[in-house]
Amino acid sequence: MSAATIAFSERTSSDIVGERLARAGQDDLVRGLAVVVAHLHQAVREVRPTPAQWRAAVDFLTEVGHAADERRQEWVLLSDLLGVTALVEEIHSKRPKGATPNTLRGPFYRADAPRLPLGANICLDGKGEPLAVSGHVRDLDGQPIAGATVETWQANAQGFYENQQPDLQPEFNLRGVFQTGPDGRFAWRTVKPAGYKVPDDGPVGQMLGRIGYPLRRPAHLHVIVSAPGFDTLTTHVYDGCDPHLHEDAILGVKPGLVGDFRRAGETGGPASWSLEFDFVMARARPARRPA
Repeated sequence: MSAATIAFSERTSSDIVGERLARAGQDDLVRGLAVVVAHLHQAVREVRPTPAQWRAAVDFLTEVGHAADERRQEWVLLSDLLGVTALVEEIHSKRPKGATPNTLRGPFYRADAPRLPLGANICLDGKGEPLAVSGHVRDLDGQPIAGATVETWQANAQGFYENQQPDLQPEFNLRGVFQTGPDGRFAWRTVKPAGYKVPDDGPVGQMLGRIGYPLRRPAHLHVIVSAPGFDTLTTHVYDGCDPHLHEDAILGVKPGLVGDFRRAGETGGPASWSLEFDFVMARARPARRPA
């Protein structure tokens, strides 16, 4: 008996819609929609929302759409906070044992950050506790990777990125692109970043905040490392002393990404800190030839 002759019911709902989708074709979009429909119908059967509750859910999604524009992406925030973005990244960025793991790039990246000499200071306003960052880029055999590109960006001591505060921070503040030396070493100066709360003034943050869902990010540095012949590494380095380390809002903390931010001493001014951290890159896998 075809779906056309099956009465729509709680038991048959996803089968009927799934067969309609199957008649539309078998490309990735159709297959993906069929899986989403099956799980969505199953969720409705389990939760059993009333019509009023379902309308409230649709209203919430409508508000999310209204809050998304070229300056703010509330849909991305929802995906990040529910762990979906991290799961997609986890599925598609497998690394061999010993390689530094990938994480999310996040919404505050800029592709036009300035290239700077090793040891340069990326803090342009002098605000915050000085932090010296250094380390090596190596391959899985421990050999240095010379000429690797290391991009970094971070929040300031109040937990804000430069492109969140264009009127308060200098352009490109706390951003820079470096190239490792012959020994694979990199180094720059900056300030110790602060953790921060993800935006909670929109529908996503308000809804999750009402139920007490974690909305804070521990202090971290963002880094992208690239080199010919290696998989590009997009990752974080987290402050191991941050009290919110174990409840990162976007679920990005992994054991291999926790850094040791060490106090280097005080000389009458702000405390200074140092961080030594090595990145281990995996060689790029050969592209599969089409069948």
